[in-house]
Amino acid sequence: MEDCLFCKIAAKELPSTIFYEDDNFLVIKDINPQAPIHLLIITKKHIQSVDHLAKDDKELIGEMIFVAQQVARDQGINQVGYKLGFNVGKGGGQLIPHLHLHLLGDKKKNK
Repeated sequence: MEDCLFCKIAAKELPSTIFYEDDNFLVIKDINPQAPIHLLIITKKHIQSVDHLAKDDKELIGEMIFVAQQVARDQGINQVGYKLGFNVGKGGGQLIPHLHLHLLGDKKKNK
């Protein structure tokens, strides 16, 4: 999408700190963090939201969860716990109309 912020970040047209990247995903820091670790797992394929997923996106969504798992391990929060969340649509708190998964955690929690 031409005017999509996350598409521009994925295309490296806009700067961002990248924590992980592969052919299908990019993981960046949320600019308005709600936890000590707050990362966004973004699909490189433009999909507006969870509500816009097609049946042929099943594998992509499954892969997204495994990316979240790996990044949580890389950030050292897998042992203390972390939260994953999708916001869907403006009424659901989605600010950028591009599918992304929030990964939130705190290395100090539960210690």
